Amino acid sequence: MEKERVGFPGRAQGGGSDTRGGNERGGECRRIQVVPRCRVMAQPRACQEQEDRFREVNLSTQRLRVLPPAVLSNSMLESLDLDRNKLRSITGISKLCNLKKLILSKNEFVDFPSEIQSLVCLERLELNQNQIRIIPEGVFSHLPRLKHLRLNNNRLCALPRDLAACQGSLQYLNISNNLFRTFPQPVLQLAHLQEFHVQNNALRQLPKELFQGQSLKVFKASGNPLREPPSEVCAGGIQQIQNYFNQLQHGLGQEDKRVKTLFLGASLAGKSTICRSLKQGQSKLVPEEERTVGIEISEFQIEDFTFLFWDFAGQLEYYVTHHVFITPQALVILVINLHMYQTNDKTFKELVGFWINNLSMRVPNSVVLPVGTHVDCCQEQEILNLVAINCTDHRDIKKLEATILEHVKNEELFPEVFRVLPPVYRQVEAAIVDIARSEEVADHGMMDLQYLLSKLSQHKHLASLGRELLQDVLRYLHRIGLVVWYEEIKHLESTVFLQPTFLITMFKLLVRYRLVQQLESISVETLIGEHATIRDRANWVWTFKSKAMLCHQAVRALVKHQLCSEGMWDVFEEIMGQRPHRGRGKLFSLLEHFELCLEVKHTEVLNPQAREFVPGKPWETTRSQGESWYLFPTYLNQTEEVSEVWGGDHPEDLHIRAYFSPEIPEGFFQRLLVKACSFYSTHWVAKVTCLLVCNGKPLLIKENNQRAYSYLELRCRKPSERTGFQFAWDFLVAVVLIIQKLAEEWPGLHVCVKTPCRTSGCPAEFLWPDMDGTGAMTKEDIKTCGTCGHRFGAELLLPKVPTQLEEPLAQPSAHYYVTSYGTTTFGPSSIQVTRQVRTMPPPLAQGPDGQAPESRGCSCLQPGEGTPHLQAALWFPPSSLRYHPFCTSELRSGCFML
Repeated sequence: MEKERVGFPGRAQGGGSDTRGGNERGGECRRIQVVPRCRVMAQPRACQEQEDRFREVNLSTQRLRVLPPAVLSNSMLESLDLDRNKLRSITGISKLCNLKKLILSKNEFVDFPSEIQSLVCLERLELNQNQIRIIPEGVFSHLPRLKHLRLNNNRLCALPRDLAACQGSLQYLNISNNLFRTFPQPVLQLAHLQEFHVQNNALRQLPKELFQGQSLKVFKASGNPLREPPSEVCAGGIQQIQNYFNQLQHGLGQEDKRVKTLFLGASLAGKSTICRSLKQGQSKLVPEEERTVGIEISEFQIEDFTFLFWDFAGQLEYYVTHHVFITPQALVILVINLHMYQTNDKTFKELVGFWINNLSMRVPNSVVLPVGTHVDCCQEQEILNLVAINCTDHRDIKKLEATILEHVKNEELFPEVFRVLPPVYRQVEAAIVDIARSEEVADHGMMDLQYLLSKLSQHKHLASLGRELLQDVLRYLHRIGLVVWYEEIKHLESTVFLQPTFLITMFKLLVRYRLVQQLESISVETLIGEHATIRDRANWVWTFKSKAMLCHQAVRALVKHQLCSEGMWDVFEEIMGQRPHRGRGKLFSLLEHFELCLEVKHTEVLNPQAREFVPGKPWETTRSQGESWYLFPTYLNQTEEVSEVWGGDHPEDLHIRAYFSPEIPEGFFQRLLVKACSFYSTHWVAKVTCLLVCNGKPLLIKENNQRAYSYLELRCRKPSERTGFQFAWDFLVAVVLIIQKLAEEWPGLHVCVKTPCRTSGCPAEFLWPDMDGTGAMTKEDIKTCGTCGHRFGAELLLPKVPTQLEEPLAQPSAHYYVTSYGTTTFGPSSIQVTRQVRTMPPPLAQGPDGQAPESRGCSCLQPGEGTPHLQAALWFPPSSLRYHPFCTSELRSGCFML
């Protein structure tokens, strides 16, 4: 038999010798077996991976009803994920004696699986989102190594006493969204507990012992009817809670009975008349010319209850600011003009449904008292089941007062109306009220925090008042609506608004009914003071009507005009700041914080003075020399420009929908525009559409707010190459994350993401699973529609990169666009920041491949050319957006109930 010659790489066949294969004998080579070096090295790695697979098993979303025998026979198993199955029991789990991590969330457990007590090595246990009512004694005493325990979203009302056996190990405990009415005492014995969640239960009191140790770092208790300490104190964090209990030791707690009362309803329903009549104890008709502009605040007493009346204007233009002030545990009086009411859907939605839906989404479980006015204009048989009054009748006003008092005394409706406060809280509050009413304080009531402290220290009982304690009290007074202090806004952290009504005045300077008429009425004297002309004013009006934009000069003139008309011209510079690029006023700090406007930079060239970006260090932008423009999405019109730039929908587009129930909240889409456009600097916007551009790729957002069919549709062009799917889906997912994060501000809103079937006419949709930010959401390569039976590549429906990838495309050149608005750049970059300076985009034409060609007259910058000192118009790869720029915590989305 002929021998086979085998040579080593790099040597000539038949020449030389190989000491590993033996000595040569004549011209004959011995047959040897050569194992490639890489294979030798790969064997331990493969063995390690195989061993890891034995130790970690993920069987989530498999619809399991029993544990597979293969799993129970694996004694090496250390981690078992059974999330989102159909399990009601886990018989045989005790065989897994080495198990350290067990996830049983989102199953169908009603009884706590007591067999868990045999898992003596267990360190992490998750049983959240089941239907467990009771945990038997004797389980946790056998789990001495348990560090992490999730029991949230069950039906628990007590914890077993033997949970205290985990006092030496347990560091994380989550019992939120259960039925606890009294605080579970075993928790107090968990000496090493670092993070404790108890939100959305029925607790009324927290033990001070919980906060006396040093181990607790994170504590969340929102959504409980707490009296001691009040929810407003708990929202300040562990340090404020500790300070609260320390202050209670110096004196007996005082009971505070205070009710925030919100008056909502359509324009001219009679809200202001009811407010003033209740306050004055007699009917007080408010003329139409004195109707509310923005929000009016007043306070009055009924028996031993203090009521803070917030009268909200009914025009839709003002509603965009209402969400700032609508808070839980308030009595909502919905005022309905019965004379205008008709028994049809349109009238009901305008006068009742709109307010109820938006209120229930913003503050679920609100107490709403419907009050019908103009009853004297209605026939008796037309009266609805509500409190019907004639605002001009003194007896009806007294009847309404008695009804309000009856509701607030009902502890089932208002469990938090009674609060226990340290004496110093009431002393500081009384002193602040005296200071605000004193003649030395201006009507606007703005005061520096340090100066306020010095004024308070002059009071007899507050001589030893410190800055930290004052901040605690201010947080409490801010949350109940007595003062306003936005410590989270950098430019306002040292300013306290002793008169909240002035804050409303600032809002309504630019967010108000008939703003165009205000622009047109700017006086000649004001124009001259701002170095503007009548022709400039006409241009401001035209630009605002067509684009909902105002330049900085126009805003200054408008604000000065309105402040002068209200006799507050002396605070103009403080509100607006100095001349452009010399300072920042309070007004735009507020408007941008609440996402009511978007600053758009008008830049002619890249800024050579911009600071260099250094990873890991703060990056501050420098002001460009161009004038700033401000976009107010509330005033946008629906134009064809976005559709023309987009080029129309194509059947092959990647498109998804985020569905909202009961509907898209008023102002949601406008705030989404501000969030999205502040990150993607190249954009076109209209009333219900928005086109974003990233790296030359467009993405369209469309709003459809039809009853029982409310959704936001996201579309981008189907990539021509397989490698383009990663970018396309990253771009889509990044916008979905922004939507999901914004939706968290409406706890009563349900949002789910679906992808429509790609078969024309098929009504089916593919539901997105939960997104965990780890890349592709599905492992399947093919998805089959259960309605039409057609099969599609998974990458056409869900975030997924096709498995068979072609050669990666070369990085595209960065494109530099010169436009009538300024400049913008998009191209490859690895720079990641939390904010971009926004730039108005050029008209974006669509090429045959869905990419944007260069604008006429633009130049092309190849990678490596130019300067690293870029301040504006940088592109950030969506694949890096695992953390959203508006939040430091990791985001999740999918189908969920907020």
